[in-house]
Amino acid sequence: MSAPLGAGPSGAGAPRVVVLDYGSGNVHSAAKALEAAGARVDLTADSAKVRDADGLVVPGVGAFDAVMRQLTAVRGGEKIERRLAGGRPVLGICVGMQVLFERGIERGIDTEGLGEWPGVVDELDAPVLPHMGWNTVEAPPESLLFRGISDERFYFVHSNAARSWTLDPIGAFAHPAVTWARHGDRFVAAVENGPLSATQFHPEKSGAPGIQLLRNWLSTL
Repeated sequence: MSAPLGAGPSGAGAPRVVVLDYGSGNVHSAAKALEAAGARVDLTADSAKVRDADGLVVPGVGAFDAVMRQLTAVRGGEKIERRLAGGRPVLGICVGMQVLFERGIERGIDTEGLGEWPGVVDELDAPVLPHMGWNTVEAPPESLLFRGISDERFYFVHSNAARSWTLDPIGAFAHPAVTWARHGDRFVAAVENGPLSATQFHPEKSGAPGIQLLRNWLSTL
C-alpha cells in the first residue's frame, strides 16, 4: 500500500523517490528528510512504483538477519536487482547498506546478504560498542555524495560494518568511490558504485549535512 507523503517544499518537477516500506523502523524519518532535500516521496513496497521511481531508498535498522527476513517478505532483493539491472539509482542507509554485501555475521548468526558487493559485515574491533554519535569521514575527491560537505560530521548508530572493500571496476561504470570512517577499526562509511550508493551513517539524523548529502544524491537522478 502506498503512502504519499506530500511534496513539501518540492515542486511538480522534483524527482520522485520511493522509500521501500518493508517494516524497518526508520522509514518515516528517511522520507521526511528526503522531502526536506527536495524530493516527492512515496512510502511503499508496490512493485510498479518501486520500478518507475526516479530513485529508491532502502533504509534499515536493527539486526542484519532481521532486515534480510523483512526484505525477503516483500521481495525487496528482486526489486532492488531489477532497478540496478536497468541502471536506476538505489540508495541504502545503515543496515540497508550492510545487506548489500555478501554476508553479515552478527551475534554468531551468519546470514546471506543481497550480494551486490563482495565482502562480510561483522563486528567492529573497538573499545566501545555500539559506535553511536557524530563522526567525520574520509571521502575521496571524486565523491558526488559528499560534494561540499566532506569536512562535516555525520550520525552513526551501529556495531557492525564492512571493514574492507574488494570490488574492482566493472564494465562501463567508473571506479567505485569509497568513503571511510574510523571507530576502533577503519570501516566503509559510504559507497558510490554506478547506480548503487549507500551510507553506513544516517543522513536523516545528520542535520543539515545529511540533508545536503541527500540533495547531492537527488541531483544525480
